[in-house]
Amino acid sequence: MRLKKILMVAPLVGVALALACGAPEPPQKFKQKLVILGFDGMDPRLVRQWIADGRLPNMARLAREGGFMPLGTTPSPESPTSWSSFAIGGNPGRHDVYDFLVRDTRTYMPDLGMVKRVAPRFLFNYIPIAMPRVLSLRGGTSFWVLAGEAGVRSRILTVPVTFPPENVPNGEMLSGLPLPDIRGTVGTFYYFATDLSRYEEGNTEMGGILKRLVFDGDTAKTELVGPTNPILKVQADAIRAKGGKLSEADQAKLAELTANEDVRLPFTIHWNRQAKSARIDLDGSAVDLKEGQWSTWVPVQFRVNFLVRLNGMAQLYLVRASQELQLYISPVNWRPDSPVLPISSPASFSSTLQKALGTYRTLGWAEATWPLNEGRIDEKAFMDDLFRAFDDRARVILHEVDSKKWDLLVGVLESTDRVQHMFWRLIDPTHPMYNAEEAAKYGDSIQRVYERCDWLVGEVLKRVDPGTTVIVLSDHGFHSFRQAVNLNTWLVDNGFIARQGQAGDKNLNDLFSGGQFWENVDWSRTKAYSLGLGQIYFNMAGREGHGIVHKGAEYKELQDEISNKLLAMRDPATGASVVSAVYKRDDVFWGPYIENAPDLQVGFADGYRVSWQTSLGGSPAGLLYPNMRKWSGDHCSFDYKTEPGSILSNHKFTASAAQIIDLGPTVLKYFGLAVPKDMDGKAIF
Repeated sequence: MRLKKILMVAPLVGVALALACGAPEPPQKFKQKLVILGFDGMDPRLVRQWIADGRLPNMARLAREGGFMPLGTTPSPESPTSWSSFAIGGNPGRHDVYDFLVRDTRTYMPDLGMVKRVAPRFLFNYIPIAMPRVLSLRGGTSFWVLAGEAGVRSRILTVPVTFPPENVPNGEMLSGLPLPDIRGTVGTFYYFATDLSRYEEGNTEMGGILKRLVFDGDTAKTELVGPTNPILKVQADAIRAKGGKLSEADQAKLAELTANEDVRLPFTIHWNRQAKSARIDLDGSAVDLKEGQWSTWVPVQFRVNFLVRLNGMAQLYLVRASQELQLYISPVNWRPDSPVLPISSPASFSSTLQKALGTYRTLGWAEATWPLNEGRIDEKAFMDDLFRAFDDRARVILHEVDSKKWDLLVGVLESTDRVQHMFWRLIDPTHPMYNAEEAAKYGDSIQRVYERCDWLVGEVLKRVDPGTTVIVLSDHGFHSFRQAVNLNTWLVDNGFIARQGQAGDKNLNDLFSGGQFWENVDWSRTKAYSLGLGQIYFNMAGREGHGIVHKGAEYKELQDEISNKLLAMRDPATGASVVSAVYKRDDVFWGPYIENAPDLQVGFADGYRVSWQTSLGGSPAGLLYPNMRKWSGDHCSFDYKTEPGSILSNHKFTASAAQIIDLGPTVLKYFGLAVPKDMDGKAIF
């Protein structure tokens, strides 16, 4: 018996020693050095303009020494899709990521399109006996894995669609999007205020929780809404899985479980009106803030039960503390030293970085776009936070650049994408949200972020060894988003969706928390529906749960009919074309995952984008409406041929044109490795 215990413990001791001492560095096999810096959404028109103006001297240097040209994006011009194609060197049909969302063809219900969650298991509804798991839905093999198998040492840092982290031979990885917050979402923020009405409380359209504050003297008690209690969720899912009409007892039990499904963390706010300040007592931390001040990262712990506890961290921002008190709390990030699940490979890498650099944000969607869009923070607070997010990513990248323990380093920052989403309105005077006063104050915000990117390029160039090839690239460009298009409403109006009665507005709760989604849709008479950002799926017999459209002639006729009608759509106010292109599935996608591709990919013209309600499954009244949100620039659902990304390098290009699928083959060729036949791209030098 004693020998058995020793045999069980010995491997754990070995693992502990390896983590404590650090795994041995792989031997250097290659003399070549390559750095790829990705700036999500960096538009080639703006790069060209600001190089000419002398504002991007380091990018100008790359362009002089090697070259600069547009970089073609993917037919579904979304970041998860494009970065997945970047990783595997192939079109989306080879990796199965077409959108932020994926649908269950049996139920038509959506879920996050990059990962699959496997629930934990509990004994006696208390003792955990199996950990939760997250599985990547991205197919194909990343070029850094292929390179690592051949001995290339690598660092892969916050590249989108790298959560859960891959095991990279001879390399280390820190995950990026879709690494979630503590609630398992892209980024749920919190807003507490005395001037909220009871009617405003609850979930916002795109990811916030609003709570009204009521003070007793100078003290108010409230709570953070944390993750879903996994024990209660398992029980609720078991009841839902029974299907059919539930018994009264099951309905009552399900209602009870749902009402208590979120783990909550009470906290107290003490308000000093005269000093315009507040002290927030949050999970053992006393946070003193003045009006307009941000906190450092505050550790929090959500207690499911005595055995199950989830560690996180958040930043607090005191918006106002004079006549009213308004408090913003960021999405609760996973702690890099004790994440809910591993966020790096090896798992110790995220903690090692924290020991070297201090705390850094881990959330894949790192910038506060949603609270600015909902009007809960202002432009200054957003930009202050965005630059901190940028610097967190930059610190990690520069730390690894300085280590010199790599042949290939790939790092991606997404602040370029986020600032353009939120501030495009201030560089487009025709946008309905353009404001001359705000433009004078914040109209240079996009430029400032590009200049910060140029600074990072310069830092990398200073720190790498002579002869190192540096590539700077983006996954797509940008367009102005002036008019929103209710694509599902168009499908209803044109007889492709059969709906019985009206459907209410949707929010993220409908998307991820079991709310109403395809409300009042009669699937027995529905031919097509839109889900996500510009994708149209047919209600196919044998594929969808209640499919009625058949393969062959009927399928092709429906493709032609919908395409022709979409291309004929005009803006009633201006007569302008709303849709510039419609792409049929087999014309732009191919590969082992072709069956999951949208049957049509809509390419909207400049100024028009699919509405938020369409992306949430809604079909409200009206076809077009002005975009009166601060989220004013976009790339999703636009015609991909009109929004290439950018690529610059100090290495001469041999190709006259480039696409994002070309990077994988280029890297492999650079290290003298064979390019697999299933890679669609071609080496560009």
